[in-house]
Parts: sequence; C-alpha cells; structure tokens
Amino acid sequence: MLHLNNISKSFYQRGVVLNELSLEVNEGDSVSVSGPSGSGKTTLLNIIGLLDKPDSGEVVFRGVSLLNYNSEQSAIYRNRNIGFVFQDHLLLPYLTLKENILLPILASRISDSEYRKKVDDSLKMMDIIGISSFSDKYPYQVSGGEAQRATLVRALVNKPSVLLADEPTGSLDKENADNLGDLLLLMNREYGTTLILATHSIDLARKMQIQLNLSDGKLIPTKSTGKQQK
Repeated sequence: MLHLNNISKSFYQRGVVLNELSLEVNEGDSVSVSGPSGSGKTTLLNIIGLLDKPDSGEVVFRGVSLLNYNSEQSAIYRNRNIGFVFQDHLLLPYLTLKENILLPILASRISDSEYRKKVDDSLKMMDIIGISSFSDKYPYQVSGGEAQRATLVRALVNKPSVLLADEPTGSLDKENADNLGDLLLLMNREYGTTLILATHSIDLARKMQIQLNLSDGKLIPTKSTGKQQK
C-alpha cells in the first residue's frame, strides 16, 4: 500500500534527520514509530502526509509516486487518503464538537446524499467512542480525553486510507491515554484504516502490530506480532 524508499531529510540546524530510510506498510496495518525527541518521527509522518518533502528518495502510495505532486494534487491526496491526529486536539473553540467533526465534510465536494451518509457515519463513530452525549458542547466544556476523541472522529470522518497520529496521547493522563490507544486500534479494526503513529509511550507502541524505533535516521524493527496486543 505505502512504500518509502531511501528517504533522506536534513535541516540546517539539526543536520541529517532521516538517512536513506525505507518503510513498507500494508493495508490495515498498525505501526508504531518510537524514538527520542528530535529523532525525526514527526518529519517522517509529515513526509507520508505530503506536508513536507524529503531531500531524496521516493514515496509510493498504491503504486503511484507522490513526490512530483503539486500543491493542489497534494491537497487532494491528503483529503482523500490521510487523516491526522496530533498531540493537541486543535479543535476550533467557537464550534461544538459535532461542528468540529463535520468540518472536513464541508470542505469536500460531495452530493447531498453522500453528505447525509457521512454525517450519519460520524454520529455512529461518536457513539462508538463514547462522546455522542457531548456533541453539542464546546471544546472548553469537555475534558482533554473527550476533546481528543472528537479529534479522532474528525480524522476518520472522510474514511481515510491512512491515519497518521503524532504523539496522540502525549497531553493525556495515563487512563485517558490508555483509552485513546484502545480506540485507535478499535477504529483500525472497525474501518480497516491503516494506522501509523509516532509515540514516546512504550505502552501505546506495544499495542501495535508492527513496532519500529527511529534511530540515526533509520527504522529498526523492535517487534512484529502480526496482530494487535490486548
């Protein structure tokens, strides 16, 4: 599904961050990328999501090379295929949770019937992850864990092929972090969405099928279970 071949990336102040890195991800995989701050985890996710470009190498998605895409093509690729979850929920404070969740749908050119179906699907997801009762509340009226759950639904509302999660539990306490990790895997199983996450959390990393460590610009497998751990 997704191939990164010999990806290299450096920054003026940080030097080489990714050094001829390669990665192969299949449909429905769950992958964790661990490593210290500054090791390049966010850079890697940004390259997969075409928010950044490598200095060299190739990114191939379903047989199509992406790095020659212009800004419009990159935006279409992200909108159709990629969902993002970050450490901070980034919800708009003047919109309710439901309105925040539906924002990606409003940015899509779809028919009325497709719009209604996506609204229904988003409400089902809200119910599955336990925030349907908070749909009309504003971000400041809910806990950090509840806000991050809303972010997860928003990331999945367009049914992306790949969910990129950058330290998704970094701002949560242990209980909420554990709950969100379980929800990420639930969405991975329920919708078949490929999950790639960067995390400092050993507990969260261990729940993934494929566990990788980013060190000296390369990915080193630490474990591949073939199934999620409970």
